[in-house]
Amino acid sequence: MTRTRIQSPGPDVAMLKAAAFDLSPDPALVVDAEGALVAVNEAAEALFGQGLSLLARGRFSAALPPGSAMVSLLDRALVENARVRERGLQIALFGLPPFEADGAAAPLGDGSVLLTLTVKSALKERGGEAAGLRSIVGLGRMLAHEIKNPLAGIRGAAQLLGMSAKADDMPLAQLIVDETDRVRRLVDRMEAFSDDALPARTPVNIHQVLDRVRALAANGVADGLALRERYDPSLPDTPGDEDQLIQIFLNLVKNAAEAAHSRGDGRGEVSIQTAYRHGVRVRAVQGQVARGAPLEIKITDNGPGVPAHLRESLFQPFVTSKANGVGLGLALVSKLVAGHGGLIDFESEPGRTTFRVLLPIVEEDANE
Repeated sequence: MTRTRIQSPGPDVAMLKAAAFDLSPDPALVVDAEGALVAVNEAAEALFGQGLSLLARGRFSAALPPGSAMVSLLDRALVENARVRERGLQIALFGLPPFEADGAAAPLGDGSVLLTLTVKSALKERGGEAAGLRSIVGLGRMLAHEIKNPLAGIRGAAQLLGMSAKADDMPLAQLIVDETDRVRRLVDRMEAFSDDALPARTPVNIHQVLDRVRALAANGVADGLALRERYDPSLPDTPGDEDQLIQIFLNLVKNAAEAAHSRGDGRGEVSIQTAYRHGVRVRAVQGQVARGAPLEIKITDNGPGVPAHLRESLFQPFVTSKANGVGLGLALVSKLVAGHGGLIDFESEPGRTTFRVLLPIVEEDANE
């Protein structure tokens, strides 16, 4: 007796293929016959820091430099009608610094090409960096309660000292009180902090922030250094959170001062400079529309420079050149700057290191 086997309906093959594309650990992009970007997976969005709606603006091929090896790779896949590979591609896209990757291109039969990248640079570690930042947030929540108790004692002691201090010492006592209050506010925010949290933004005078940072540094880590400033007095306000902006620049000045001190010759120097840069724009973050960021703040020191082996990963958690450091300061600075719609980068060579922060300005017609 012959039995007829009835096959039960299987899963939707198209859906499985789409899921495999999206869940691939390597960045993948689909470019159509017109050179437009029509699909990207989650790994590609994480790599470039933007969603498809922003990445797909304009023709993808037009964003590539003339003679790009990536264009050649896409063309070869179509001409040979086969999957082709290229090692060591130099890729510069969507405002990111150039990075190296192995590429594979495969024709999809309708004139479009699937491009897959195997990233070799530190950009591939962005997922790990995000996980590291989440662990920092969890640690901050656990420590918040323990930090608040000694802060209250420090504040009370500073107030008592201020009541009996000489006139010349009273500003320092008040500075301790003010900074204790600021740290308390930061701890309060950390308890409710999440990766998607953005600061409440109000117009902030960046020079008032830098004056506070300078006062703190002059009476602390920058004592004994030449602390110089060069401000553009006509700068407009920036939309931001004053406490977080103080935290950003205090960390940068502190690092600069420590580097300048390490010279050991008594000639250490830190400078703070502000300027307005027309036409500077920052790529979109967390789905926001790209916006102008012309407010430039530079922190420069004449220390030994950032070690070459750390430069690619300097803003990642737990990366540090300090013997007793934990490598969290610059990771959090980078996160806070991004939360303000800004950008941070640096240039370093022996004898000169400059960290540059770009921030947006309060527009006259903006509804902040």
